Amino acid sequence: MPARTDRTTDPVLKAQLLLARRGQAFFSRALAELRNHQLDVPSLVPGWTRRHVVAHVGLNARALTRLTEWAATGVETPMYASPEQRDEEIEFAATLPARALRHLSAHAAVHLDVEWRDLPEEAWDATVRTAQGRLVPARETVWMRTREVWVHAVDLDHGASFRQFPPELVDRLLADVVGAWRRRQDAEHLPALRLVPVDRPADAARATAGDEPLVLVGRAADLAHWATGRGATGVRTADGDPPPAPPRWL
Repeated sequence: MPARTDRTTDPVLKAQLLLARRGQAFFSRALAELRNHQLDVPSLVPGWTRRHVVAHVGLNARALTRLTEWAATGVETPMYASPEQRDEEIEFAATLPARALRHLSAHAAVHLDVEWRDLPEEAWDATVRTAQGRLVPARETVWMRTREVWVHAVDLDHGASFRQFPPELVDRLLADVVGAWRRRQDAEHLPALRLVPVDRPADAARATAGDEPLVLVGRAADLAHWATGRGATGVRTADGDPPPAPPRWL
């Protein structure tokens, strides 16, 4: 019996699905390297243990599965009932026995992948709503998941690094973060910033609006690490000073 494959034939979407699946493998490998007692150790996310990160990643897969099912059926199924419900669910799941927590992470990821695989071509353009209230095509769920699994693998704080990310992922993360800052710049009075990756062509620099932006320099992976709020190693201002804390990303 031949293996079932993605119903979509869109080469761009297929490449994006592959990157998400590679990210899931990256996260799963990092989790598998941790012993059960090590899950109780603090993660790189302030206020969260590794347990919270694993719970969040598993529950995020379930939430994106709901959006994918929405796209497939036309029946509205929000990611979460409310922000409070989301937070409560993470807190509860983080208390599960280690075996159950690992099962949640693995099973939820497989379920999401099956829903993606079986989604009809036309359904990828169906409109769904994110937890922040944005209306997006269902294909956006792939990027939403991609950034979750890759970045949170680093948050497990067990050796995974942004420098291990594929270049196309790093570049899209930088574009995503700077784009989010740009959209909120006026409303939140965010500073003018220009990120200059030294290992990319000159036209790869990313900037928010404003005159005389603060220029930050470093390898693209290190800039993405800083911009997503994970630390400033390898990043300096154009004058050689340590960078400030970045604005929030999401």
